[in-house]
Amino acid sequence: MQTNEYKPIREIFGSMLFDRRVMKEKLNPDVYAQVVAAMEGTEKLDPAAADIVAAAMKDWAISKGATHWAHWFQPLTELTAEKHQGFTMSDSDGNPIDVFRGHHLAQGEPDASSFPSAGSRSTFEARGYSAWDISSPAFIVKSPKGGTLCIPSVFLSYDGSSLDLKTPLLRAVDALESRALKLLKTLGQRGIKNVKMTVGAEQEYFLLDRPRAQLRPDIRFCGRTLIGAQPAKDQKLDHHYFGAIPPRVLRYMEDVERDLARLGVSLLARHNEVARCQFEFAHLYSEANRACDQNQILMETMRKLARQHELRLLFHEKPFDGMNGSGKHTNLSLVDSDGRNLLKPSNGHRRNVIFLTFLSAVVLGMSKYHSLLQAAVANSGNLFRLGGHEAPPSIISIYLGSALTDLLHRLDNADATIPEKGVMDLGLAKLPAIIPFDSDRNRTSPVAFTGDKFEFRAPGSSQSIALPVTMFASIWAWGVEQVTHMIEARCVSGTDPIDAALDAAREAIKKGSRILFEGDAYTQEWHEEAKKRGLIEAETIPEKIDLLLKPENRAMLAELGVYKSHELENLHAIRMESFATGLEVEAAVLYDMLWEGVLPALSKQLILEKNSLCGFDGIDFGDQTPWKDYVSGLGKAKSALIHDANELHELKGRLATMDDRERADFLVETIIPLMSRIRSKCDAAELNISADIWPYPIYRNLLSLSA
Repeated sequence: MQTNEYKPIREIFGSMLFDRRVMKEKLNPDVYAQVVAAMEGTEKLDPAAADIVAAAMKDWAISKGATHWAHWFQPLTELTAEKHQGFTMSDSDGNPIDVFRGHHLAQGEPDASSFPSAGSRSTFEARGYSAWDISSPAFIVKSPKGGTLCIPSVFLSYDGSSLDLKTPLLRAVDALESRALKLLKTLGQRGIKNVKMTVGAEQEYFLLDRPRAQLRPDIRFCGRTLIGAQPAKDQKLDHHYFGAIPPRVLRYMEDVERDLARLGVSLLARHNEVARCQFEFAHLYSEANRACDQNQILMETMRKLARQHELRLLFHEKPFDGMNGSGKHTNLSLVDSDGRNLLKPSNGHRRNVIFLTFLSAVVLGMSKYHSLLQAAVANSGNLFRLGGHEAPPSIISIYLGSALTDLLHRLDNADATIPEKGVMDLGLAKLPAIIPFDSDRNRTSPVAFTGDKFEFRAPGSSQSIALPVTMFASIWAWGVEQVTHMIEARCVSGTDPIDAALDAAREAIKKGSRILFEGDAYTQEWHEEAKKRGLIEAETIPEKIDLLLKPENRAMLAELGVYKSHELENLHAIRMESFATGLEVEAAVLYDMLWEGVLPALSKQLILEKNSLCGFDGIDFGDQTPWKDYVSGLGKAKSALIHDANELHELKGRLATMDDRERADFLVETIIPLMSRIRSKCDAAELNISADIWPYPIYRNLLSLSA
């Protein structure tokens, strides 16, 4: 954090990024052309050119103050990993030299033994390879005494199997982009050179005063509160939403923005979210792979600077009971080499048919493989978030809006003209007219078309967006392939490609119509209707993780080359283990908080009240029954919590004999309901115990940030 630097963002933007602009300046034209071709996937970078790139990258990084370099990769923990290695070494005479060659840049070998592998490799089988992802630029993370050159990389086992989230992402994006290009050429768009998937994420989060938050074991170890009574003023009045940003938070946001600007990450928006102490960043759309990298960089930067600002950052999907949860709405689209968004509606007949074709491919793919999106967002945080406080339900459906829905209904008449949007007159001469969207937003829809993109609203705030994007891209790729086959089959009989495309879109929408829903997805009526449509295949989080291994899902991902069968099995096992272990830790922390804090507080309050009763013996206070009832209630509450604590301890003990799948079910069906009952009793006790006796900072104090 450099608080004394006030240069405009435009002057520092990308200064720590080894991107095309820097490479063009540092490399000779022939090597630069090779690098660009490798980035675009048209040829490999030869070792001699890699040496030249490495030398230029090293000199540039050292000139920026970097002392170390690292392959920066994304293991299946959903976090990032890096092993720092110094540039400076000694030669045979003991003199310092800076070393970084092409083979260092291209490949590394970090110890892979302790990364999640779902038991697919023994601890002594430690070999893992990190390999440079040339499509995502290297960057420098500054530190107080230097900095580290981070090289985005994939992470593979010795047999080439993916041990990360980036490798399947790259495969899925490639599958979608290549099929999208083929579809465009089928429709006569011969001049298009490539198609790129674009992604933009909206990162929600909470900020608390760090010294205060660290007094709570649940926040320290679980990232959320396991107990806590509702404050008198919560979010019901919606005063916080889009309100003035607190000065302390604004200073933090500005530092995050400046650090990200140096890394070439543009933040489009910052604002207060619905709940108190909840905020949001949204970063600029970019190519899918880079967008996933940038979201991880954003989260890492936020963590680092939160500590510097004495703030506690919470990415958990549901840190406070009864309050708004945090998601990571992920927006997805396709852009061709001419810069045209393929999901942008048009009044031009040809362009509009292309739009409808790609739209219908999403509908068709989602109708068949919607369960992969459920599996992609199935984590312990979303167990508490999805389905409440503006988070969408976990039943996947698509909302298109009234105009598009009407248009799709009229496709049978071969009318593909989108009505021209009107102008909304605000009725005041001093205010401009605005062009509205064709319909209001549906906040209950997990997947919504929002004008020129799809917004997937179910991903949780703590997640890497890599897996949700991988599954969305795979589903879309399958849909595009099916629509292309439909068009080709019609063209064989002499049908004009555009007419064939319109007919194929009509068929795809008809086949995929069960996934479309325009109403309130919170209602019981929709739940029953979704079940009739076959959209509910799993109820619990463990069952949703199991959807990864559904035979037709496995077959589709294998056919696209996104996941090999054993890679998908490993992913399933790791996510199941992570889910179960996370909840088991929460149960252990709650047990400790009961015995270390809540039960002693009840004892202190009981002693205080009983002493008061004895101390005033003989003084007539009138009817003392309410007082005695209060003391009796405290005693009963303590007894009930001791009983529950003992039951929780006994149930936790059973977990040791279970495998991960059994643990997950047992936690969801037995332990989580018990923890919920314990929470209710603790929250009731909190309201009846003196503030100076209650052992943990309460919601009212936690959800307050001083200037």
